[in-house]
This record gives sequence, structure tokens and C-alpha cells, in this order.
Amino acid sequence: MNIRFPQFLTVLILCLLYTMDGFCEERSAKPITGTWINLAYQDMRNKYTNPTILDNTDPGLWEQKVQELHEMGMVYLVFMAVANEGHAYYPSKLMPIIYPSDRKSPVDAIMDTAARLGMKVFMSIGWAKDQDDNLRDPAICHRQQEMMQELAGLYSNHPALYGWYLPVEDCLCPLLSEHAVTAVNKLADRARSLTPGKKILISPYGLVDSDFTNPEYERRLSCLKVDIIAYQDEVGCVREKFPMSRLKENWRILRAIHDRLDIALWANCETFTWEKKTNDRNSALIPAAYQRLLSQQVVASNAGVECIISFMFCGIIENPASLFQLGQPYWSGVAYRNYMDWRNGDRYWKLLEASFRKTLGNGAPTLTTINGNISSPLLDGYTADENPNDSHWISFSKGQHVLTVDFGQNIKLNELFLRLLNYRPEMVILPDKVYFYVSSDSTSYQLLSVQNTTCFPNISHDAWIDGIFCEKMNVYARYLKITFDSSQSVLIDELYINPVL
Repeated sequence: MNIRFPQFLTVLILCLLYTMDGFCEERSAKPITGTWINLAYQDMRNKYTNPTILDNTDPGLWEQKVQELHEMGMVYLVFMAVANEGHAYYPSKLMPIIYPSDRKSPVDAIMDTAARLGMKVFMSIGWAKDQDDNLRDPAICHRQQEMMQELAGLYSNHPALYGWYLPVEDCLCPLLSEHAVTAVNKLADRARSLTPGKKILISPYGLVDSDFTNPEYERRLSCLKVDIIAYQDEVGCVREKFPMSRLKENWRILRAIHDRLDIALWANCETFTWEKKTNDRNSALIPAAYQRLLSQQVVASNAGVECIISFMFCGIIENPASLFQLGQPYWSGVAYRNYMDWRNGDRYWKLLEASFRKTLGNGAPTLTTINGNISSPLLDGYTADENPNDSHWISFSKGQHVLTVDFGQNIKLNELFLRLLNYRPEMVILPDKVYFYVSSDSTSYQLLSVQNTTCFPNISHDAWIDGIFCEKMNVYARYLKITFDSSQSVLIDELYINPVL
């Protein structure tokens, strides 16, 4: 006899078994609890994060922004730089100040507000000259040391000072250079002599091209005299077309390496995408769809990173009620509402998160069929990655489509959740509308719901998984019919009937 368990029971039993053996740990995605603060408008990338129409030396602006970041759950603030092009954003004697001398400096405004709110700040020693500081230039290295000494004199006893961010963002591709290790350690030694007990943070890039198989990779990391490495996940920078599959493996490898090092593993999850070209100083940073960012949070959390921080939050995910309006008009507010809805436990976002973690169970009865197929891949429990070439995606071509679901018996329908891929560069889209009908006799159908999909505009570069969610239906039916019309290809990997968290 072939006994087929309902899929939600299978998921439950497996997780219970794995948990008893210590192999399966239920991990919710970690929230983002830290972000960089960027004081200077440096190029077109800062078009929305630091618009030229605002006075970015205004202490009132930064007091408000720190308050808003605190309300979004931020614990850590990291100064990207406290000087730029020879001018300081703090009361410096080394260089001219960039703010009016009769008002509080931006750095003081941020530090004091952070202290009042119990937040922790990493001080920067950039830029000695500008964002292209050359660490092989002795003059740059000397100015960094001078800035560190001056900043320590000003802020070493400040209650908000938690540590130092060393802007030595060298590439890990394929290995961290010996020069970068030397430069970091020289600065770290100086920081510890000036401010004993304060943490040292770096945030390198280049994971996609890292040579993890080379023993020298781990050896060089082990030589770093830092407390925290917050690796850039590079999803926003689109270092590769479909980064998520490799990123899962990279985080797993890094976790194993850091378990052997006395260095904390943090994730620097990129919240942004690009208005025009990628990785171009003439292209503005704009918010990515939160569905994409949530997947990044899940991947980093599943690997066991201690903390998730992000460059950039301020000016990308923005409270639309702010007195100081940064960010892409309207859509940075949408990103804010989505993120806060997730933080507050919104059902849609929790279902999507669970599907990313592969812990979302399907409450479909055992004998459920789709278009007469009892082994429909839309009910098989296998979910796809953010890649249209993943074999678990079921493709629906241009035109009208009807999915008829037979539960084999009358059941109570409370929720439906449909997972789809959004990747506009290859014209994989969500249908504009999806219609849901129910019936008890397969002849007479009643319209249950019409779901409109959001046309998120920042679609030029990213692939992300989206969900269509029907809730609070409270109806009994044996049959469900799902219909949609699409002008392009639609990819679906799973239909969850009464999904089980």
C-alpha cells in the first residue's frame, strides 16, 4: 500500500526528527540592526541618500534621522566618513570644518542623539582625502593616524562610542591582500592604544570571487587584529546575475571559518539597487524590493551570522512621515512600510520568510490534484531560487491560464499563498491580476477574490521571489480555480493551501 502523508505533516515530522538530532534549528530572519551614516554628497550615487537640496550639515537633520533609525530597530551606527576633501564634519583642528562654526557639528549631533537613545556608534577615520583614499600613499596613512588621535581625544569617553570602523575596504578576491592586512592592523593597534576595549570593524567586499579553497584565505583573515568583519553580500551591486545560490554557500563557508577565528561574523546586506547602470558613480542608489532584501536576511541568518547591518538604510528605507524627506520619492516609503510590516509580524511577510527558510508547510489534503495531476509540482514542497533557470519553476507562457484544484473533499479554505518569480530583465513578470474562484460541484464557481500585484518600478537589475496572498476567506469548497492572463512569461513554484508556519 502506498501511503501519502499530507505535506504539512511531512514538514512537521522531519523538523521534529532533525531537531531531536540537533541538525535542524528553526531560525527566524534577523532584523537589520545597524547602518552606515554617510555625511557627504560624493557623486550621483548619493542623489537620494544625501540630496544636494538639503543642508547635510544641519544638526537637526541628523538628530531626526538617528531618532528614525532607532525607531526602525537600529542599534549600531557606523560613520562612513567624518571628513571629505579636506574638510571635517566634527570640530577638528587638523582641517577646516565644513559646517557653520556657530552651530553643533553633524558628528556631535549624531553622537549625542545616539547616546540619548542607547545606540552604539563606530567612529570612522575617513576620508583622509576622499572616497578614493589610497592606502599605499604614506600621506593618506599619516592623516588617518592623525584623525584617529584627534577623534579619540574628542570622543573616547563619549557614551555612544562603541568602536572604530576602518574604511579599508579592500577586496577579498581571490584573497585579502597582505597590504590590506598590514594597513588594518596598523590602524587597529593605534585604535586600541587610544581607546582600549573598543571594537574594531571592517567591511570588505569580493565574496563572489573569493578563493575559499586556498588555505591562505583563512590564514590572512586569522592575521587581522579586528573584532568584527561585516562582509558585503554584494546582492545590490549585482556582482553576478543570480547571486543568491552562491551566497548561501559563501555564508556557510564563512561561518565555518569564523568558528575557528576569534572574529565575529556580521553580514552587510545591501538594501539598494540602481537607477541606471550598476556599480556606476553616475547612477543613483534606490531601494530594492523588500522581497529581495528579506531573502538576503534569511540567507545570512540561516548561516548563523551574529548581526546584520546594512549600507545603506538612511535614504533608502525612509519613514514617509519624516520631517526631512530623503530617498526616492514614494518608493523609499513603500520599502519602509514593507520592512516595518515584516518587523511587526505581518502574515504575508512571515509566510514569504518561511518559504525562503523552507519551513512553510502546505495544508493541502492528501488527494489534492491540479488540473487532474495528483503529483503536481506546484504541490511538491520544492521551492526554487531567484533564478529563472531553476528547474523547480513551472513556466506559464504568454496568454490566459487556468489552474483547477480539486481537494477530493470539501475543506475549509482560510488562506492561499502563491510563490512567483519577478525578473524583468528576461521578461519574467507577475500577472497584473489573479482571480480565485471556489465551487462545491465543479460546475458553478463563485468569485472569491481578485488579487492585484504591485508594479514595483526598480526592476532593471534584480531577480526576486514574490507572493500572492489571499487571507481570511473562511469558505468551504472542494474545488478552487485560479485564473490569470499574462503578457509575458510567468514562473510559479508552489501553491500553498492553508499554509502552515
